[in-house]
Amino acid sequence: MMSSQISELMKTEKTIYLDNNATTSCDPRVVEKMLPYFSEAFGNPANGYHIQGRMAAKAVDKARGQIAELIGAQPHEIFFTGSASESDNLAVFGIIRNPNRNYRNRIVSSKIEHKAILNPCKKLDEEGFDVCLLPVDSQGVIKVEHAKKEINIQTLLVSLQYANNEIGTIQPLKEIAEIAHEFTTTIHSDATQAVGKIPVNVDDLGVDMLSFSAHKLYGPKGIGALFIKGGIKIIPLEPIIYGGGQERGLRSGTSNVPGIVGFGEAAHICYEELNGEIERIRKLRDQLEEGLIANIPNLIINAQKSNRLPNTSSITFPDIESDVLLFNLPNIMLSTGSACNSGADEPSHVITALGISRELAYRTVRFSLGRFTTQEQISQVIFEIKSIVEMLRSNKNKYRLT
Repeated sequence: MMSSQISELMKTEKTIYLDNNATTSCDPRVVEKMLPYFSEAFGNPANGYHIQGRMAAKAVDKARGQIAELIGAQPHEIFFTGSASESDNLAVFGIIRNPNRNYRNRIVSSKIEHKAILNPCKKLDEEGFDVCLLPVDSQGVIKVEHAKKEINIQTLLVSLQYANNEIGTIQPLKEIAEIAHEFTTTIHSDATQAVGKIPVNVDDLGVDMLSFSAHKLYGPKGIGALFIKGGIKIIPLEPIIYGGGQERGLRSGTSNVPGIVGFGEAAHICYEELNGEIERIRKLRDQLEEGLIANIPNLIINAQKSNRLPNTSSITFPDIESDVLLFNLPNIMLSTGSACNSGADEPSHVITALGISRELAYRTVRFSLGRFTTQEQISQVIFEIKSIVEMLRSNKNKYRLT
């Protein structure tokens, strides 16, 4: 399908996109900055012998600085990867596989992590490592006292997300980092959902490593980053990709220059506009929740009492299966949970970790607002969902409602 046809289709259908935790659209300002690096300044930054390579290297350096500024880091502490999932894997396996690591074999994480952390933890558990997954309370928050109980002198790595992708809860990362450092334990955070949505400062949080990616903050897909405090001389990681030794030997592969440039510009825009966007989007989320509750009886807003991302709302419709609801809302783009779990038969591990039944987990929908969400769209979403829920409830036998 041609781009013009896609554009016309979107306009005709009047679609409303509320799945920004899965991915964001690329900001037009970001696309504009990227374009020259596809066909004009297209050189390989590893080759400094000609102007093409030098121009590309200069652009990569600039972007590294822009990204570092967004999270309060230094440019030499930013390492580019292909995605946040790769950054997560590099953080976990990089420290585990280092031949000079000490005798420690305990890994502490949580039950509501992204699968990019949970699956590596599962693999390490199978290899004989002592893996502890911390529980969360009914609001999706890790209790600091639980972390204090499980982190000890045997703990090699603590890896905890900063903000959850499904319910938006923000974890007490700073307090847990302090506990980890009492045992000189390395602490990593998957901050993919936090960076670009709320202020993130690596020094304030006290983390040693932090993963994030461009496509969650209005940049391109296919480019991620790993912050390493002090660089690899301070926290030596073993590569998980071998080749030409790019990214100071940590991540081989020809640099994705257009993606890196886009990542840098997206980070710069977030740095300049974040505070205003937080308040605007929070008001829209509150409007959405208040409007749905006022018009639809018996809704449950998950983790409502916790400190949440301003853009995220997880709502359970107790008598309507989420796939049925979404099928009947073709013009509103929502999610039943993490996009990485699409097609899975199991309910969301995040929702069930809150103590919610499997039945209700199948009836939970994630709304994630973004930079281009408008007040008019939220009003339209409330109206359409109210109408569809009333229709489904009046035909509950036909639509498998309880």
